[in-house]
Amino acid sequence: MKDYYEILGISKNASQDEVKKAFHRLAHKHHPNKGGDESKFKEINEAYQTLSNQEKRKQYDMFGNADGAGNFNWAWGKEGTQNIEFDMEDLNDMFGDVFGFGSRASRKKDLKRGKDIRVDIEVSLEEVLKDINKNISLRMNVRCSRCEGKGAEPGTALNECFSCRGTGEVQKVKRTFLGSFTQWSICPECDGEGQRPQKPCNVCKGEGQVKGEEDISINIPAGVDSHQMIKMVGRGEAGKKGGQSGDLYVRILVKEHELFKRRGDDLITSRLITFSQSVLGDKIKLVDLEGSEFLQKIPARTESGKIIKINGKGIPHFSGYGRGDLYIELKIETPKHLTKEQKMLLKELQKQGL
Repeated sequence: MKDYYEILGISKNASQDEVKKAFHRLAHKHHPNKGGDESKFKEINEAYQTLSNQEKRKQYDMFGNADGAGNFNWAWGKEGTQNIEFDMEDLNDMFGDVFGFGSRASRKKDLKRGKDIRVDIEVSLEEVLKDINKNISLRMNVRCSRCEGKGAEPGTALNECFSCRGTGEVQKVKRTFLGSFTQWSICPECDGEGQRPQKPCNVCKGEGQVKGEEDISINIPAGVDSHQMIKMVGRGEAGKKGGQSGDLYVRILVKEHELFKRRGDDLITSRLITFSQSVLGDKIKLVDLEGSEFLQKIPARTESGKIIKINGKGIPHFSGYGRGDLYIELKIETPKHLTKEQKMLLKELQKQGL
C-alpha cells in the first residue's frame, strides 16, 4: 500500500495548505518537461489528488485507499473485532428498502395519507346509561368536491410524469464506503403518482383536498368511561390526490354528577334519614340516576354510615351485558332547629335512657 503522506513528505496532521505547497514543490522538481521522472511525477499527482480532497483523504485515512468499497483494508483490533466507523445515515439509506423499514411503498402511502385528528367530547353521567349519538363539526382538510380528490380539473386527462416516466419513483447513485448504491425515492414532481394532471383542479390546485368543514355523527356506546378512546377509521383529514384519509380519535370525558359518584360501573350516593327511622326502621322513597322513583326498606337499628346495596341500578357494563350496582350510604340527620313540642318529647326520651 502506498503511503501518500510519505510520498509528499508531510505528516498525517498536515493542513490542506501544507499538502498544496508540498505538491507544488515536488511537481516542479519531478515534472517530465523539466527532465524529471515521469513515474515519480504520476505518484506525486496521485497522492495529491487523494489528500487534497477532504472525503478521499478521510477514506484513505480509514481504509488505506480513496475508493471506499471494493479495495479497502479492514483494520482489526484485539480479539478480531473490526475498528470501523459506520455512517448510520448511509446504512439506513442503503438497506432501508431491503429490510423493510422505511420502504418506498410505505413512504409513498404515508406521503398521501391524511392526518389523524383527536377531539374531546364531554358527556353527562346520565348519558352513559345508553347508546347516544353526538354531532360535531370539524374544520379540517376535506376531499375536494370538484375533482373528487383526484387533483385534476374535471374532463381533463392525466399525463405521464416526465420526471419518473410513470413509475412514481426517481433514483440517484450514492457513493459510500461500501461502494456505489442506487437509491430510490418518491418522485417530487408527481408525489409518487406517476401521473400529473393535464390541468390541475381550479379549486384544490391539484392537491385533491381543501380546507372545509365536515359534520360527523359519533356513536358513543353505553357504559363508556372517562378517557376511553373511540377510533373512527377514515374520518380524519382527507388524503392528498385520492390518498387514504386519516382517522378520528374521540376521547370521552364524563362530567361529574351532583348526587352520584361513579366507581367503575357502580354508583355511590348518600341519603339522610331521621333518628326515628334509624331506630324503628322505615320505607323511604329514593330516585335512581335515570330519575325513576322506588321504595327502599330501612331496617330497624340502622347505624349512621350503613351502606345499602341495590343490584342492577348502576352503570351498564361496556361489554353490553348487565349493569353495575347502586350503593347508598345512610346518614342520620341531626336537626338544627326543634319545635317546643319536639324538645319536650326528646327530654322525655332522655329520661327513658334514649
